[in-house]
Amino acid sequence: MTRIELDGEEGNAGDGLTALVVAVVEVLVEALQREAVRRMEGGRLTDEEIERLGAQLAAIEEELDDLKETQGIEEEVGRLRGDLDSLVGDAVRSLADEPTGDGSPEERPATDGGPEADD
Repeated sequence: MTRIELDGEEGNAGDGLTALVVAVVEVLVEALQREAVRRMEGGRLTDEEIERLGAQLAAIEEELDDLKETQGIEEEVGRLRGDLDSLVGDAVRSLADEPTGDGSPEERPATDGGPEADD
């Protein structure tokens, strides 16, 4: 299983925690972007909503970039993003290999990462 270290550069736990929070927020922003594109392609957003959403997501990304630069945690965030990807991959594989009541691995349908009914 993947292990995530939060000591940050030079053993500073505060920087490590800040980097982890930024990395998690970046993952959430990417998920929001994918959902926005899905809704846009499905014709479920007005032009005004698309513009507003794009501006808000861009502003969040800019703030995150500024925070990474001022805190000097760009590399740490990148490392943590890789660790988080590995951790999620481990968890997904673990769930896919989880045995059912009869001892065989449970078959789970492939998903795109989110429920289709939640709009």
